[in-house]
Amino acid sequence: MKAEHSRRDFLTKSALAGMATLAVPLTACASNENTPAPVNYPESKLIVPKGNALTITGTFLDEISHDIPHQNWGEKEWDIEFGHMKAIGIDTVIMIRSGYRKFITFPSEYLLKKGCYMPSVDLLDMYLRLAEKYGLKFYFGLYDSGRYWDTGDMSWEIEDNKYVIDEVWKNYGSKYKSFQGWYISGEISRKTKGAIGAFHAMGKQCKDVSGGLPTFISPWIDGSKAVEAASGDLTKAKSVSVQEHEKEWGEIFDGIHDVVDACAFQDGHIDYDELDAFFSVNKKLADKYKMKCWTNAETFDRDMPIRFFPIKFDKLRLKLEAAKRAGYDKGITFEFSHFMSPQSAYIQAGHLYDRYKEYFNIK
Repeated sequence: MKAEHSRRDFLTKSALAGMATLAVPLTACASNENTPAPVNYPESKLIVPKGNALTITGTFLDEISHDIPHQNWGEKEWDIEFGHMKAIGIDTVIMIRSGYRKFITFPSEYLLKKGCYMPSVDLLDMYLRLAEKYGLKFYFGLYDSGRYWDTGDMSWEIEDNKYVIDEVWKNYGSKYKSFQGWYISGEISRKTKGAIGAFHAMGKQCKDVSGGLPTFISPWIDGSKAVEAASGDLTKAKSVSVQEHEKEWGEIFDGIHDVVDACAFQDGHIDYDELDAFFSVNKKLADKYKMKCWTNAETFDRDMPIRFFPIKFDKLRLKLEAAKRAGYDKGITFEFSHFMSPQSAYIQAGHLYDRYKEYFNIK
């Protein structure tokens, strides 16, 4: 019994000693002379000229995604995110779409009646508030019913957006100064059925209800890498020529330029040695029709069989350098939060953020 009592007494004292150790303030531990001092690691030794490219000053916000995973952020994470965007010079955020099929970003009375699911958070209101907090412009992306993707006919999207545009301007656009424009969210390429009529109808309505706020589109070039995301292919045998691209998009711009202010072609569907040829045509067409020429600099990699990871920095650099050579007006990206943010689920995204800051001398 005495031995057992002694053993219990020993264990009790040991436990109390351990708890006392845990209770020592962290500052006391930090003052230990054996704690290593912070290391100032060197920057990368670039062998190319720094900053010789168009900067990224806008990004899509993709919370109604199709082929990339949700990060399940709340307002805390989004608040931090807007700070990261602001830190590298982003001045414009674009909700890529306000809804896709039955998932929506805000409690739309019209879309809920059509069978869409009630969102747990009003993302539209949150984005507008955060945009105001950080001094950013917000562009609203229209609703995507999915019927265009099913049928190849863009005209399906006009009907639902008649109601969505009016509803959003009444409940949000007229109340927030950060609401600065519209994104006509249909992603098309050449020869898309109903494209000119749909873009014109939706662009005109956006402008009419908002007193002429700017609108833009972000189509894709039907290049060698314009393959189905779900396929295992990286390239296709037949792609559009520069001449065909110029002719077909000249016809589209001719039909929409009075209600669409800017075009941001996605830059990932052509190869890197084709950038200058296509970019120069895009700028020539935009100038001809008095539209702004933006680039949608994709920050995800289309050259890998696994879809989709953050892009290699040199690939992004080549695209942004080409955009500067072509005299583009603005660089936006799809998409900062997944593929370039320090708090992205992909660790490579934070490294891309760091490489971008080094290249543009952003401290």
